[in-house]
Amino acid sequence: MKRVITYGTFDLLHYGHINLLQRAKSLGDYLIVALSTDEFNWKEKQKKCYFSYEERKRLLEAVRYVDLVIPEESWEQKISDVRAYHIDTFVMGDDWEGKFDFLKEYCEVIYLPRTPEISTTQIKKDLNNINTVGK
Repeated sequence: MKRVITYGTFDLLHYGHINLLQRAKSLGDYLIVALSTDEFNWKEKQKKCYFSYEERKRLLEAVRYVDLVIPEESWEQKISDVRAYHIDTFVMGDDWEGKFDFLKEYCEVIYLPRTPEISTTQIKKDLNNINTVGK
């Protein structure tokens, strides 16, 4: 069985996320998603999520491409995750190109093209603009 892992926040789940998960799953038989916890997002990424970790986890677990969701609690856990879950392929969006090449010692590393016209950041900006214009 070929195991694949990807990492992310997956807030405001959208079709760009689904595209990434579908392509990641197509690279193996079993897809693990390491989902950033609320604490990790706030302390390390300075991101405030709209949905809580538990809600984002439930959404990801409902996606047919996802086999297992685990918490991402630190930047440093990637090597231990790859070892513990016997990962064959590590997948991230190409906006992270080169950042995780250190994992090539442990598994294949693939950077997938992002869905260009969609992002959670853009959705939040657009919604904020709608609210600002309406006032």
